[in-house]
Amino acid sequence: MRIDLHTHTIFSDGELIPSELVRRAMDLGHDAIAITDHVDVTNVDFVVSNIVKAVELKGDYIPVIPGVEITHVPPSKIAEIARRARKLGAQWIVVHGETVTEPVMRGTNLAAAGNPDIDVLAHPGLITIEEAEAAASNDVILEISGRNGHNITNGRVAVFAREAGAKTIVNSDAHAPGNLMDEKRARTVALGAGLTEEETERAINKTPYDAIRHLI
Repeated sequence: MRIDLHTHTIFSDGELIPSELVRRAMDLGHDAIAITDHVDVTNVDFVVSNIVKAVELKGDYIPVIPGVEITHVPPSKIAEIARRARKLGAQWIVVHGETVTEPVMRGTNLAAAGNPDIDVLAHPGLITIEEAEAAASNDVILEISGRNGHNITNGRVAVFAREAGAKTIVNSDAHAPGNLMDEKRARTVALGAGLTEEETERAINKTPYDAIRHLI
């Protein structure tokens, strides 16, 4: 079974409305899903107010966790946006890390990893050991990404997460139907990043369940 805690819908740059995204994940055998559309200071109110409505799908579909991905926000503003998103009803906070494929401002990884109010630092690119240690200290989970481009540095993330004792998780970062991953695909991504079989099992079937147990 599987939990995906980083996905997108039409409320940012995804292709699907929430109900179709959730149904497709359910059909792949998922146990739960977080919808984490991109937000900054300009749209966080709009996005969260709409995503929280997807929780109503739970009765018929799998549990839906309303969240956000704080994206290209200056490091000094990340904590503020996270607090606002929580106040509006977001239950899962992802920060768009310093991926090597986009010009994310330097300092974003550390601002996220050093903030215990952040749940996941997504695709953190050329992460440093200091940033990985900050994530471990603040219980911020480091993402092993299934998304093309962002996944170039998965191996580095795996190495530094192991060295620092930080938790890892495998997410799809789905924007389109074909981006969603079943468990077999998620395992391929994890093992390809250099996680051991034990680390892969933990990243797919332990850490995500432990992280959201209080939410579903």
